[in-house]
Amino acid sequence: MRDSSFSIRPAVPEGPVGEQSRYARRRRDRHGRGLRGELIPSHLPGSRTRSERFEDWVLESAQRLERLWGDKIQDVQILVLEIPDGLEQMAPETVRGLLGTSTPAADRQPATITVFRHPIEMTAKGYVPANELVHDVVVEQMAELLGMAPEAVDPAYGRSRA
Repeated sequence: MRDSSFSIRPAVPEGPVGEQSRYARRRRDRHGRGLRGELIPSHLPGSRTRSERFEDWVLESAQRLERLWGDKIQDVQILVLEIPDGLEQMAPETVRGLLGTSTPAADRQPATITVFRHPIEMTAKGYVPANELVHDVVVEQMAELLGMAPEAVDPAYGRSRA
């Protein structure tokens, strides 16, 4: 688990050295309560960024598929990108359906599944839980690599659409 913490640093105005340190001393330990700590402790869910939560969902999905398929999918690499490359040149109807892509293994390159964070978050907004949509996208791309139906890859596929 990544440890991310936020802290507040006092703003110190520019001026003569004596004035500056007096101001900083007064603002730093106001009313004798000491320095402020983290805004949100690291053990609470709010301390995680959206991208970190998204990566966790992709990891959970990959671990579920690994439990189901074992060594068959061991060499598949899963990447998370913010948006597809060349998004500006794509037609709008292509962008709406582009939540992930898969690339089969080549010479020395492993098979790769790429999941796009922003399109998935925009698609999931208010309609389905984002973590279920992430799992469905990973399963769809894995099914494409294996040449199977998504329901055969994971029986839980499609629960976000039900």
